Amino acid sequence: MRLSILQPSYLPWLGFFDQMHRADTFVFLDDVQFTRRDWRNRNKIRTPEGWSWLTVPVLQKNRFRQLLKDTHIDNSVPWARKHRDAIRSHYAKALFFDLYFPALESVYNKRWDFLLDLCYETLGILQEALGINVSILKASEMGIESAKEEKILGLCKKLEPSHYLAGDASADYLRPEAFDQLGIALEMQNYRHPSYRQRYPGFVPYLSVIDLLFNEGERSLAVLSGTDSKADPSDAGKTEAGKKPPC
Repeated sequence: MRLSILQPSYLPWLGFFDQMHRADTFVFLDDVQFTRRDWRNRNKIRTPEGWSWLTVPVLQKNRFRQLLKDTHIDNSVPWARKHRDAIRSHYAKALFFDLYFPALESVYNKRWDFLLDLCYETLGILQEALGINVSILKASEMGIESAKEEKILGLCKKLEPSHYLAGDASADYLRPEAFDQLGIALEMQNYRHPSYRQRYPGFVPYLSVIDLLFNEGERSLAVLSGTDSKADPSDAGKTEAGKKPPC
């Protein structure tokens, strides 16, 4: 059984779903500290100029140590309307816009108080659109109080996978020998970003997966997982630079 663990995010990038697709069991790491200026409450979409942020405002004053699962959305800002209108404006002419936008639009017509409730709703929609079937759990329901590597190891001990699939950023703190002691094979994702058609000239990598869905439709999972013969992962390094989201 291959296990993967990631923090829930708002409209994540391709690598997030590649990791989910490759796992048999996927754990949302929802009981860790909310990090500012990170990927938990924002992501990027394509624009004629390159890319633009879609950021969900959250309440942060005097909440420096709040957990991700306890983070409230700041609904004094009309973020939902802005996000809906921005997505429609930049993707309405994309080939598969009409196929996927109605489900997303329904999200923006509701009121959301907690960031994670919004994330889980959109993640479910995107997971279904991509056709990913995986067993999903939440770390907050598993009683592991440690942090960083010890938390990951604690979850592994509880779930007893044969393999642990880690995002590339976790190479900074995960020790292969610790997994060896548990009899678990540690695998690094080593994600290679594919290129695909986009609405505007010049390819921009590391966008939200909605960019891929609107442009490639039912091919999206094959494209992001590197199994589509028409996608060329080597092209991504030659395109406009972008900051890679951590996994």
